[in-house]
Order: sequence, then structure tokens, then C-alpha cells
Amino acid sequence: MNRIADDLGTKSISQLLLKQAIPASIGILVMSINMIVDTIFVGRWIGVLAIAAITVVLPIAFLISSIGMGVGIGGSSIISRALGANKANTAFEVFGNQISLTIVLSVIFVLLGTFFSTPILQLFGANGDIITPATEYFNVIVWGVPFLAFAMMGNPVIRAVGKPNYAMLTMLFPAIANIFLDVVFIKFMNLGMFGAGLATSISYAVSGLFILWFFFSKNTQLKVIPKYFKLNFSIVKEIVSLGGVTVVRQGTISLLTIILNYTLFKYGGEISIAIYGIINRVMLFALFPVLGVTQGFLPIAGYNYGANNIERVKESIKTSILFGTGIAIIIFIAIMLFPTQLVSVFTEDKELLNSTPNALIVAFLATPVITTQLIGAAYFQAAGKALPALLLTLLKQGIFLIPLVYILPKFYGVNGVWMSFPIADISSTLVTYIYLKREVRLNLN
Repeated sequence: MNRIADDLGTKSISQLLLKQAIPASIGILVMSINMIVDTIFVGRWIGVLAIAAITVVLPIAFLISSIGMGVGIGGSSIISRALGANKANTAFEVFGNQISLTIVLSVIFVLLGTFFSTPILQLFGANGDIITPATEYFNVIVWGVPFLAFAMMGNPVIRAVGKPNYAMLTMLFPAIANIFLDVVFIKFMNLGMFGAGLATSISYAVSGLFILWFFFSKNTQLKVIPKYFKLNFSIVKEIVSLGGVTVVRQGTISLLTIILNYTLFKYGGEISIAIYGIINRVMLFALFPVLGVTQGFLPIAGYNYGANNIERVKESIKTSILFGTGIAIIIFIAIMLFPTQLVSVFTEDKELLNSTPNALIVAFLATPVITTQLIGAAYFQAAGKALPALLLTLLKQGIFLIPLVYILPKFYGVNGVWMSFPIADISSTLVTYIYLKREVRLNLN
């Protein structure tokens, strides 16, 4: 583990950030392209209702898999700080506990999803004609979710041990598999939503199995060792307190999805849910480099915080915000200039082409300021400060966006939904900036 410690503790922050952020960004880009291609395929080969069905179902799958994501991010924070403090044995024990937690929790949630699929889909907004394709899709992908949960658990751990290129491959391989299988199952075999779900489920398995191979291979010093599977209460408590931030955030996003789908259906019908489906895909795709910077920041900040290299922690915060903001401004300009072209990639439906570009522009108005909010919340998670990490993570989706999505449409109709996004972005960024500045003044000097 010493070589990893030397890298994260001695190389320049800019160099480390590029090393960590570029593979993370590529991985997120490929995953986003995967979801976009999925939407394009079902939109063009199955229909508009298929886009709405996927928009309803995927947040449910990601809510279940967020168990693995939370365990992964919470545990990787502990592992990064353990490596910084030269406590390799702690890193092994934490990883073993992560594996046990992910398997047990994801299986429980998958069983719940299997036996209560219809009420869950209805809860998430599968109304009207959406329910039939949504059910067909959900009943297939739910069986691939444990693999997705395991992949989401392992991915941040791979970054924490200094192997960002392999973390990138965990998203690259399943994306390629999904795109290929979409063509086979939907286009050539004409399996419809079942085929789309089968392609997605198999791609989840590819990702999870690749993660498993990595931790058995010679490419990492952190291994899958059964003797560490026995749960240690103190380790589980810390994983849950930090990883709970991610789970609660995904739960909040799922609650937001429920409110969004109901509100959009009420004020604009199925077509408005399809519009949001396209906006959501563009958000995932367009913001991939900013999210990559955030993921790259986490192991650097966590390691140096554990090693008590306070100046390097502050430098990593400043550099990450600077990099991310510059990228966000470029993204903002591109979306403002080419909204119609972006939407036309997803659909040929005239109603969608007429309505989506303006909604897309409004939703992205605050893009230049979002990096400060993302890095601010990520810092507290990297430093092992669960409560402020939780509060800052919930700012946008929970504290601001959910009330805005509920209130504004009462006055502005469906346009109120799109207006909610930039207002929530600006508000959460201002609060995070104040909180982060206070943290630097009090604890990083």
C-alpha cells in the first residue's frame, strides 16, 4: 500500500486530480451514453411510452442499487483515510464488511421489488398507459440489480486504492454490452421492453462480475478475503453513517421522482414525463466531466485528510472547484446554443421536438455554479463528517427542489417544474459556499 500512499500524499494536486478525474469522467460519460442510447433505441424502436416507462423504472432500480453505492462510498472514505494513516489491515476489514453488507441488503430489496412490483411502479408514477411497458421492463431488470449494487460498491473502492482506470472499465464494459444487446434484443429479435430490460440486466451482471474479477486479480493489494466478511459493529456503524448520506440522497431523488412524475402527469400528461426523461438523460451526459472531477476529488481529499496534510486538502478543494466550474461554463454555453439539436438525437416525435428544447434551456440555467455545491458536499463525506455531508447533499433535491416542484406548477403550470431546477441549484450552492468557507476557516487552518 505504500506506493499508493506516496502517490496521493506527494504528487501535485492538479496531477492527481487529472489522474483520478479523467477515468472517472470517461466512465460516467460511457454510462451516460449507454443510458442515452437506451433511450434513443426504445424511443425510436418501441415508442414514446417506452421513454416514459424507463423514466419511471430506472430511479427504482438505482434506489435499490444505492445500497451498494452507499456502502461503497462510505467504506471508501474509511479506506482512503486508513491508507493515509498507514493502516492497511483496517482497509482489508472495511472492504470485507462492505461485501457482506452489499449482498445481504441488495437481496432483501430485490425480493421486495419482485413481490410488490405493481404498487411500487404506481407509487413512482407509472400511471395511465405507462404501467404496462414499465412492468414488463421492471420485472426483468430487478434481477440484475444485485450485480449493479455490487458494482457500485466496488467502484469507489477501486478509486480509493489508486486504480482509477479500472474503475473506468467497470462502467465501460457494461455500457458496450448494453448497447450491443439492445440492438440484438430490440431491433433484430423484436423483444420490445422485455428485450430492453434483458439487455440492461445482463450489462449490470457484466459490471458486477468485472469488479469481482478485479479484487481477485494481481492488479490490487486489496483482496476479497472471507475472514473479513464477519461484520464488525464499529466498522458497519461508520460505513452506514457515511454511506447513509448516499442512500438518503438517492432516496430523496426517488421521492423527487415520484413528485415529479405525478406533477408532470397532472399538468402535462405522458408527454411531459417523456420530456423530463430526455432532460434527465442530457443532464447525465452533459455533466459527466463535473461529476468526474467530484469523484476524482474524493480519494485525494480523504487520503490527505487522514494523513493530516491540511494544506493539500485545501488545495484539492480549491483546484477541484476551479476545474469543475470552468468545465461547467463550457457545458452551459453548448446547451444554450444547441438545445434543439440535442433533443433531436432522442426522438423524431414533433410534439417532443417542439416542447423539450425550451424546457431544457430553463433546467440548465444555473449550470455554471453547481461545482461548488458538489465539491462542498463531497469534502465532508471524504473527511468522515457524516451530518454536514448529509445536510449539504440533501440541499438541492430535498430541501429546495421537492418543495419548488410541488409549489411552482400551481402558478406556472408545467413550466414551473423546469424553473425549479435552476432556483434549487443557485440556492443550494449559496448555502454550501457559506458552510464550506466556515469549515475552512475553523478546521482547515
